[in-house]
Amino acid sequence: MGKKKPLPVLEDIEITDIAAEGKAIARVNNKVLFVPLAIPGDVVDVQLTRKRTSYMEGYLVNIKKPSPLRIKPFCEHFGICGGCNWQQLPYPEQLKWKQKQVVDNLKRIAKVEIGKINDILPSENTQYYRNKLEYTFTDNRWLEKEQIEGEAYIREPGAGFHIPGKFDKVLDINYCYHQPDPSNQIRLALKKFALLHNMEFFNLKTKQGFIRNLIIRNTNMGEWMAIVCFGSEEINNINKVLEYLSIEFPFLQSLMYVINTKQNDTINDLEIKLFKGRDHIIEEMEDLHFKVSPKSFYQTNSKQAYKLYCIVKSMANLSGNELVYDLYTGTGTIANFLAKYSKKVIGIDYVGDAIEDAKENSRINSINNTEFFTGDIKDILTQKFIDDNEHPDIIVADPPRSGMHASVINSILYACPSRIIYVSCNSATQARDIALLYDKYHVIEIQPVDMFPHTHHVENVALLLRKS
Repeated sequence: MGKKKPLPVLEDIEITDIAAEGKAIARVNNKVLFVPLAIPGDVVDVQLTRKRTSYMEGYLVNIKKPSPLRIKPFCEHFGICGGCNWQQLPYPEQLKWKQKQVVDNLKRIAKVEIGKINDILPSENTQYYRNKLEYTFTDNRWLEKEQIEGEAYIREPGAGFHIPGKFDKVLDINYCYHQPDPSNQIRLALKKFALLHNMEFFNLKTKQGFIRNLIIRNTNMGEWMAIVCFGSEEINNINKVLEYLSIEFPFLQSLMYVINTKQNDTINDLEIKLFKGRDHIIEEMEDLHFKVSPKSFYQTNSKQAYKLYCIVKSMANLSGNELVYDLYTGTGTIANFLAKYSKKVIGIDYVGDAIEDAKENSRINSINNTEFFTGDIKDILTQKFIDDNEHPDIIVADPPRSGMHASVINSILYACPSRIIYVSCNSATQARDIALLYDKYHVIEIQPVDMFPHTHHVENVALLLRKS
């Protein structure tokens, strides 16, 4: 069987739009062409990688004429890391396209009448805004073609982020702008120490090795947590690593570790052990304090999270007499934030550790009008549950990217609250769910919020009112 004929390079292609997932769009011979890293106004050459009946995909090989909008990316890893693929687009333009993405999804997918659509709320910080990062250590870092000498295969260790679409390759990061320092210093120090002491970095194909992952969390109060994930149980070396980090970074409020010998990187089902300090750090929001544990979910952009919760509170229009259901409550941040303005808040989430944190967050803030339930929401939020716990006046839902299960939507319709505040990180699935709720609910207001600058991701808050 002969080799497939290579796909051609398309020349002098003008980029005209941006798609929902952040890829630039051109139109060639009545087909849509998707091109990462290009922006509207660019004239480019594109190497095709896929050709289908109605669309094509390719990658940028040359910019013939840069868009008037194009600016120089600030990060040396731009275009390879995959983390901030809109750095070449000025921030006001990023906001414009995110707003368009939300509006287009609601109109194209929900196909319902939308009330007021507010301008997107920009992020106060466009760099150093994340409060959590996870780095992967590898014995075989990603190498560019020019870094490989002739036909020789080079194997070098590294620590950084996975190359998009390549599970076994990690880009070695010199400096990341996502999280404030000392995030970079901690990663680089751990890497240097491990190399100096000939400690084996993890092999992503064989799933063997000693130094595996590093998770760093921080709060607006200046508290820091480091969790080192080891791929094998070498107690002496584990103690050496952790003792070094505790001396080098004495300000860490929490230094923890976990041994993960599994095939995947998930640590939610593993015991995370404390080496020094506390088993949590503390975040502050207004007069509330939130305990952030190693497995806790907390909105990644803390300052924007506060603004997001203020939007939810405003849309809820609480008088102090309402029963609120907070679906997908996580560590109960929204539930506890709304509690003092409500009669009672009931939170539900499937992650047991998160619910324990939610209860603890109520306790440390002396909040007595919350109740939390653990389990799959589609199994817990039944008609019997609603009858036993009273029908809510307001439902707040903040589901994962996949949106809400059909049975959850049916239960919400049965509960029939006067208001639904739907928070989503995926306006496409949000639009789908809104369409299913539309028989009983008007869409009154939409508020996009930018939580992740320099990416195509956007959070969106929708207020739905029950039809009379």
